[in-house]
Amino acid sequence: MISVETALEIILNEIKPLGKERVSILSALGRVLGEDISAHIDNPPWDNSAMDGYAVRTADTSEASKDRPAILKIIEDLPAGYTAKKDIKKGEAIRIMTGAPIPNGADAVVMVEDTELQGQEASASGAGKGQVKIFREAKVGDNIRKAGEDFKKGDIVLRKGGLIRPAEIGMLAAVGKSNIYVYQRPKVAVLSTGDELVEIDETLTHGKIINSNSYSISAQAQACGAIPIQLGIARDNKKDLKEKLTYGLTADCIISSGGVSVGDFDFVKDVLKEMGSEMRFWKVAMKPGKPLAFGIIGDKPAFGLPGNPISSMVAFEQFARPAILKMMGRADIFKRPIPALLTRPIKKKPDRMHFVRAVIEEEKGQFYVTPLEGQGSGILSSMVKANCLIILPENVKDMEKGSTVKVHTLDQSLLYQDKPGY
Repeated sequence: MISVETALEIILNEIKPLGKERVSILSALGRVLGEDISAHIDNPPWDNSAMDGYAVRTADTSEASKDRPAILKIIEDLPAGYTAKKDIKKGEAIRIMTGAPIPNGADAVVMVEDTELQGQEASASGAGKGQVKIFREAKVGDNIRKAGEDFKKGDIVLRKGGLIRPAEIGMLAAVGKSNIYVYQRPKVAVLSTGDELVEIDETLTHGKIINSNSYSISAQAQACGAIPIQLGIARDNKKDLKEKLTYGLTADCIISSGGVSVGDFDFVKDVLKEMGSEMRFWKVAMKPGKPLAFGIIGDKPAFGLPGNPISSMVAFEQFARPAILKMMGRADIFKRPIPALLTRPIKKKPDRMHFVRAVIEEEKGQFYVTPLEGQGSGILSSMVKANCLIILPENVKDMEKGSTVKVHTLDQSLLYQDKPGY
């Protein structure tokens, strides 16, 4: 039996990122960038106005105030998307909209709230008429977005291996990249084993249970960004198991649940060996999830997860999840642990690493975590209630109330609440 850390190291040493494919940027959301992205233009490409207002020479607004405004002649009206036809000279201003290029001669923009239009308004044709009162002294650069202040030509704006979120989509568009290279999404073959299993829509008779593992594991794989392929149920005989695992080799990774313990009908390890799998390990010092196998069939990683629902989900989180993310090209594949205070004690022997289902909450900047009742490896309802796993290392004994522990979140529930938190 090996430690969780050793098992994870063995697995990740065998995992390589998949190939890349070219996709449109809207198809890239949630994918992993397969190339560095550099800018071929400055952004903004030219100095432009950050406000609706008036482009002016700061010298013409010296000592301007509410009581003694500077009065400038409007020579043009400049909407966004157009370039000024005239240069600004002494005593002149151009009415300018947000995003419009700064006219020659101007070195500041006074926002419209600090002005008052006099006489006839500037015409929509751009002829420009009337005068404007300026009620405050402008300083050089006021309300001007400088060319290249976001990024400059040649800058690397996105790095290979990063997750593509909506912000990255916007950046790709800003640098004119309509198509990009991303890492392929792994196809993950998911198989459940056992004569006791029936599918969701089958009649449930005495001694049978519904195959929930295929669905929870497939959902976990999909949440990582992978493409699950359900192989169904393999019965407790080597022939059926081998047939389904052989079909699973068309995927990039195989994940089975059940059949890796020491029972008379636990054939997964044996069949994997017969198929040429090089078994790396099949027991890990963890609770839940001790009976866990990992091997390589050809160049395909194969995980044999325990049959109990919670054991399989916890094992997936610790081992299959980071492996899948690495296959996808992700640079960050591990969850960040959150320190939290225990609200009740936990009994533990210093034998294995424990992953305890719990609920974590935040109060006044401090995280508190409460272990759930019903930690049995078959109690799926506790996994539904949990939003995190408390991590207790192998050598840790009983933990008292108030102790600080490390926690891995299971979902994004901590990111949302029923009222704004301003």
